Amino acid sequence: MEALLKSHPGPSVLVFSLLFRVVHQLLQKLPVPKVVRQDEFRFWKWKNLSISMVHSLLTGTWTLICAVVWPETLTNLYSYHCPSSYLLVCVSTGYFVQDAGDIILTGHARGSWEFLLHHALVIMAFLYALFTQRYVAGAVVALLVEVNSVTLHLRLMLKLAGAQSSSTYYINKFANLLTYVTFRLSAQFYLTWYIIHNYSWLDHGSYFLISMVMMNIMILIYFYRLLRTDFFSHTKRYVGQNGTHNNNSKKFLTD
Repeated sequence: MEALLKSHPGPSVLVFSLLFRVVHQLLQKLPVPKVVRQDEFRFWKWKNLSISMVHSLLTGTWTLICAVVWPETLTNLYSYHCPSSYLLVCVSTGYFVQDAGDIILTGHARGSWEFLLHHALVIMAFLYALFTQRYVAGAVVALLVEVNSVTLHLRLMLKLAGAQSSSTYYINKFANLLTYVTFRLSAQFYLTWYIIHNYSWLDHGSYFLISMVMMNIMILIYFYRLLRTDFFSHTKRYVGQNGTHNNNSKKFLTD
């Protein structure tokens, strides 16, 4: 299988993208909170987050296994990879292609431009790794952020369901903060340090450094929004009887 993936990385990514699309359709059979069904954007976002949660649970766990079983993954980011890590990057690239397609084809590109920019940067970097078999371990380290994405997606789904006052949301916001710092900020800054430290000999180092700086800016802005909303907010939004907020749904979900 490894030989097949490495000889046809592009088609392999498309196959996994289609598989994620199939899972996306199967998830539509699961029940959805009433308040979510009442708002078109919230309903789409819930469906989008559902498949994102599946991806995060899968790849977050897979990445941790790679880091523990093959520790060289964390140190030799340029040339090291094993069959499992290569497959992981291939599967994850398929998800990002699927998600970008979902955002564009459902007409949410303008309101989700930050996600599209993020996905574009990730897809280009991951495809480079798959085609050249370089930076595969670096891509695996980058996927450590998916551990945090589990709590991040849960946070947004609870907000969509109007459950910000629940004990689950309260517990999750601290778990989200911990995993954000441990797996998202730390992983991104480690990758940035690695590129800067080895910049003189890395292939296409300037491209990856620019990409990492852009990603770092994005995650720091979102971290500020996260802290402002979950820990330093002094105002409460009015929640109507139907559970919807008096502010726009899209703006509501950027916090």
